[in-house]
Amino acid sequence: MDKQQRAEALRRELNRHLHLYHVLSQPEVSDAEYDAIFRELQALENESPELVTSDSPTQRVGAEPAEGFAQVEHVTPMLSLGNAFDDGELLAWHARATATLELDQFDMVCELKFDGLAVALTYENGVLVRGATRGNGSVGEDVTSNLRTIRSIPLRVMGDAPSRFEVRGEVVFPVSAFRVFNEEREAQGLQTYANPRNTAAGSLQLDPRLTAERPLDIFVYGLGSAEGDVPTTQWETLQLLASLGFKVNSNNRRVRTPEETIAYYQEWREGHEDLDYGSDGVVVKVDRLDLQRTLGIVGREPRWAIAYKFPAVQAVTRLNRIRVNVGRTGSINPFADLEPLDVGGVTVRQATLHNEDYIHAKDLREGDWVIVQRAGEVIPQIVSAIKERRTGAETEWAMPTECPSCGEPVVRGDDEAVTLCVNAACPAQFVRLLEHFVSRGAMDIDGMGTMLGATLIREGLVGNVADLYYLEADKVLELERMAEKSVANLMAAIGASKHRPLSRVLTALGIDHVGSEVSEALAKHFGSMDAVVDATEEQLEAVPSIGPKIAASVASYFSVESNRDVVTRLKAAEVNMISEHRPAAAEQTLAGKRFVVTGRLERFSRSEIQGLIKELGGSVSGSVSKKTDYLVAGEDAGSKLTDAENLGTTVVTEVEFVELAGVSVEDLGG
Repeated sequence: MDKQQRAEALRRELNRHLHLYHVLSQPEVSDAEYDAIFRELQALENESPELVTSDSPTQRVGAEPAEGFAQVEHVTPMLSLGNAFDDGELLAWHARATATLELDQFDMVCELKFDGLAVALTYENGVLVRGATRGNGSVGEDVTSNLRTIRSIPLRVMGDAPSRFEVRGEVVFPVSAFRVFNEEREAQGLQTYANPRNTAAGSLQLDPRLTAERPLDIFVYGLGSAEGDVPTTQWETLQLLASLGFKVNSNNRRVRTPEETIAYYQEWREGHEDLDYGSDGVVVKVDRLDLQRTLGIVGREPRWAIAYKFPAVQAVTRLNRIRVNVGRTGSINPFADLEPLDVGGVTVRQATLHNEDYIHAKDLREGDWVIVQRAGEVIPQIVSAIKERRTGAETEWAMPTECPSCGEPVVRGDDEAVTLCVNAACPAQFVRLLEHFVSRGAMDIDGMGTMLGATLIREGLVGNVADLYYLEADKVLELERMAEKSVANLMAAIGASKHRPLSRVLTALGIDHVGSEVSEALAKHFGSMDAVVDATEEQLEAVPSIGPKIAASVASYFSVESNRDVVTRLKAAEVNMISEHRPAAAEQTLAGKRFVVTGRLERFSRSEIQGLIKELGGSVSGSVSKKTDYLVAGEDAGSKLTDAENLGTTVVTEVEFVELAGVSVEDLGG
């Protein structure tokens, strides 16, 4: 057997074991045996890179992150579902369908509704070629590299399949794995996450190498489109998907009558809390696909399906104390310390309280008896206080005036709901700040993952972000799991990051309300970090596109001595502090004009054009109205173009906009 044949055999064997373990939960080999097969294939591919294929299990580990996420237009829209909240609403849906179809009854398929993130997977010749999020139903984001890391998604299907087809599914974070994940983060001093659903969704927006570290799972539930012979019913579709190696929920059931549907719902209304994944209801679908087509859709909801939602689980307990923790951006987050209680089979000791205004709006007091609700969330919410049970011993709560972690004064803007610690050296927020600082949109330090960052902090090698530039290679080499090559690569990446543009350095600092667009505006207007640091609130507010809220945030950040010290040390480490900015336009050629920018632009980003409009005295709106003077339209402009045409608004292309503004192409970065 030659190398290519051996590699193909190993891939088939590994893919079979992955299916047995992650889809069927019927492993045939130990982890050690699987690892031995994996290492043999990996060694073969390393020795002969031409043997690597896109469906190889070695390619799941997480690719290099892409520059943003490309948009993907769904061939068949990913629809939303109408909801039923009681038996009467379900029966009414069934009655409408039977009347439209002129049938007394029809088969239905009952499926548990997953509390995760909907995705679409496209296969060509049996191989996964693209994965996308639901997005707005018509257009989603290309997250192929992230989805490839989920081991229950086959990179190559089993058996015969249509030459090209798309499957729909839901990415979930198993509840048991989520608890372990949070426990590990807490032990490392990292911020924990609120619930599996949001964490699963957020995981697909990360560097794929970080996604690969999270034990995500998927259930598939239908075909979006397919070429060639396809099943004629939903039930047959589920059987086909299972035969191709996809993970299909074993609790699906085909029923004949509405009464059987209600019985299925009642069964899982009580039993869904025992599942290892979030479920917030039952999806009922007409089984025959030709009947689905006859029923069609209304708005963005199919007439042939409905979601029968589970009720929220509530219980009563005492709110002992209101405590706070510090989030990654310095937000002071209040939470309820509850008398432990059982809610839906889960012992609850804490509940989220969002912010100070939330507490005052609900008039929550320490010592109150409260109604606690858990609806598929790991961390529940307080619905209300039971004021009739107050004795007078309850005490009102106030936000602390100092950060509980570092002791620095906290601040809250006049129009802000969030109270912040603006000390960049605050221990509680530093781990997440470091994660942000090294991310691709900021300093882009390759090889500096979350785990390594936490280790550097724990070992005392990094106390603020500037310390990264003073790391000694031999000290890093002493850390667990660090080899000479990985340390050399890390040090090279840190060195390369010194040359990032000033706008990226400003973004990396993690100043509240200062993202990439604001950072770009600051860099272009002031030209240097020193000028930004020394700018007054009034000077900051004079920058086009920066209002009072952002100006106050920037001024507040640089008023803290420890933050200014970080900048000084970054400068001493020869991190770039100068911007190659363009001078502000002298003539306000667009003064008094209102613009809307829409569609896919060819040469420039929307933010670049919107920023220039503001610099030249114009204003930007998100929707077309009678007050709109111009619509700058790219490809696929959609409904905004229609609105502009109906209202008689002037529509211009990118080239026409440049002429109208009286600027050169270089002013837009072209």
